[in-house]
Amino acid sequence: MTEEREGFEGADLVTQDRAYIAANDRERARMRDLVEGLDEAALRTRVNDHWTVAAVLAHIAFWDGRMLALTEKMDRGVPFDESDAEPEDVDWINDASRPLCHAIPPLEAVALALAIAEETDARAASIPLDRVWPTDPASPLYPVRADHRGEHLDDVAAVLGR
Repeated sequence: MTEEREGFEGADLVTQDRAYIAANDRERARMRDLVEGLDEAALRTRVNDHWTVAAVLAHIAFWDGRMLALTEKMDRGVPFDESDAEPEDVDWINDASRPLCHAIPPLEAVALALAIAEETDARAASIPLDRVWPTDPASPLYPVRADHRGEHLDDVAAVLGR
């Protein structure tokens, strides 16, 4: 599970018309629709050998939360530095966070993922385009949240038969 930006079609959405706003809204609504009415047993369904549906949602919340943390840093006027850059290989981050994602009670993971997605999307919609990647190649801010969510929601939809 990655948050890679290179090669994602979403980079094309970062334009003056801010097409990523509609894409983010669409995937956030899709997430809500996919999990609406699911009970804890369904949320504990395995998506693959390593992740349950609920943990995937917590994973999405984690990476959306990273975006929020970076925007808060920008708001404070603190310059981005190399430690803010997303590593090329994020597997170790995902592996390290997996037990924490699974520790969140499933219904709370749903609420958390939806709340953080809402906040992240609102914030992403308000960031000046000259402060985000790829407009600013040095920026760690990537406002196209739909890419990452969509990748994982496809997997969730498949296991849930939706």
